[in-house]
Amino acid sequence: MTNTDRDRAVQAAVAQGLVGPEEPVAGLLDISGVRRSAAELHAAFAEFATPGTPVLHAFAVKAASLVPVLRLLAQEGLGCEVASPGELALARAAGVPADRTVLDSPAKTPAELREALALGIAVNADNREELARIDRLRESVPSTAPVGLRVNPQIGGGRIGAMSTATDTSKFGIALRDEGARDWVVRACLDRPWLTRLHAHVGSQGMPLELMGAGVRTLFDLAEEINERAGRQQIDTLDIGGGLPVNFSSDATTPTYREYAALLRSAVPGLLAGRYGLITEFGRSLLAKHGTVLARVEYAKSSGGRPIAVTHAGAQVATRTVFVPEAWPLRVAAYDADGRPKTGTPVAQDIAGPCCFAGDLVAENRPLPLLESGDHAALLDTGAYYFSTHFAYNSLPRPGVYGYAASPDGIRFAVIRTPQTLSELTAESGGAHVRALDAL
Repeated sequence: MTNTDRDRAVQAAVAQGLVGPEEPVAGLLDISGVRRSAAELHAAFAEFATPGTPVLHAFAVKAASLVPVLRLLAQEGLGCEVASPGELALARAAGVPADRTVLDSPAKTPAELREALALGIAVNADNREELARIDRLRESVPSTAPVGLRVNPQIGGGRIGAMSTATDTSKFGIALRDEGARDWVVRACLDRPWLTRLHAHVGSQGMPLELMGAGVRTLFDLAEEINERAGRQQIDTLDIGGGLPVNFSSDATTPTYREYAALLRSAVPGLLAGRYGLITEFGRSLLAKHGTVLARVEYAKSSGGRPIAVTHAGAQVATRTVFVPEAWPLRVAAYDADGRPKTGTPVAQDIAGPCCFAGDLVAENRPLPLLESGDHAALLDTGAYYFSTHFAYNSLPRPGVYGYAASPDGIRFAVIRTPQTLSELTAESGGAHVRALDAL
């Protein structure tokens, strides 16, 4: 997406009333940009992998839990990585086939596992107890579902501790460097000929590519050891996770999928040689650069001499940015009341949200053309997580989300999710049980 396309989409959204006094915040998703990212992902691994290498790019549903988006990505050749019954339901609603779906979660219930095994959905067991549970279920549930084991290479964390999945004490997977753990993993596989996959998710925002490559190298070496001990290729598929970092400081896309695939070929030469099938689980990097949260400025005020633009986009859509701003900074663009880029001398100002706590700020002391009532603030690079993972603080309704396509004739929109009505919000909050506590 170019700046011009985004600017045109903002102006069109205001002109068509997608954002206005009645609907003061919305998510906008550039569909051409999403398709372009999907194509770049396919091309990167096709360039560096031996022809014929099976590769499934399974989109991490948590990054955009929106059925039309999952369907779009499926049409672009991606599967789904799901981590809850809800995410699985969304993937199925989007028409994603079972054989292109992977179930990951550290807390799978017996019912979840039974359903996945029955449907033929690939399952990555997170821990020893879960693997024992799968042992018992396989006795009663006929299944051809591929089963893998998630391991934690324990190679260290990145810049954002809460997002780092390969630390010594991470809650995910079998901690491979703990005493006796590697031997246990090897034996667990040798005792189960149907255990044919290994999984490690090392990437995350703030994680260096070199460390991600080291984690994949550990996974590959473990597969080689198991296959050598088995005397055959028992492990036939490696799930290397996702987590490619996103650049939130400019419109540039960096790092690229090609850079990561090239690093993998260098760091783990056998990985792409065709002996193993591959699964990836990218999410944020596919969508982030193609989304914009557009919010109306309701009031302009000042406090302590600092201007404050009070908007309708705060913690309910930008949860991580509000609560951990140093790890999740966002760019903000200023638009006027008609949705045109605002000009003028930059003035340091706060961009505040509607939530009723003092820290609900998406940007502090940010130089921008001075925002006034009726103007619009756009939170950039928000196509993943932001408008699809709503935080219902103050019972604020979920905003509408719209896909758009730019053409020489203008901007066309399609509804991805309608704005939540107050009656829907009330029903979700127990409205049907209003008298339930009267008799207690």
